[in-house]
Amino acid sequence: MANPSFDVVSKVDRQEVDNALNQAAKELTTRFDFRGTNTKIEWSGEAAVTVESGTEERCKAAIDVFKEKLIKRGISLKALDMNEPASSGQVYKASGKIVQGISQDVAKKISKKIRDEGPKGVQAQIQGEQLRVTGKKKDDLQAVIQMLKAADFEAPLQFENYR
Repeated sequence: MANPSFDVVSKVDRQEVDNALNQAAKELTTRFDFRGTNTKIEWSGEAAVTVESGTEERCKAAIDVFKEKLIKRGISLKALDMNEPASSGQVYKASGKIVQGISQDVAKKISKKIRDEGPKGVQAQIQGEQLRVTGKKKDDLQAVIQMLKAADFEAPLQFENYR
């Protein structure tokens, strides 16, 4: 029988992000403090978001509204990579993207942490944008999951395929 294992991934539910974006856009059109500022938030590609406004303060406030909606929908802010608003003529624009997958350097940090602080006999393999963690005992894998939940990495982590 194969050793117990699980996968460490970083995924974001695209539909939940879309719902948060639509809620933020709707709130921007109805809130009194955004009237007359031509503030809007929209998709600008597959996983890219653009915020436009007449003033820098309203642009930052629109980003905050979007972040608030993401949190309410259960999406970690670590998955949002947003730039600061920049002036583009008479309009302030801020662009950002929704980050999916674990980058190589974050995967190496996770793997090193498991090697250094994890129980003996537990290995982590980097497989593209995810990690496969294997061990001899399920209790050791549970300890690794708890250790990774307590640690702070640049990506939101989920644990899948625990078997």
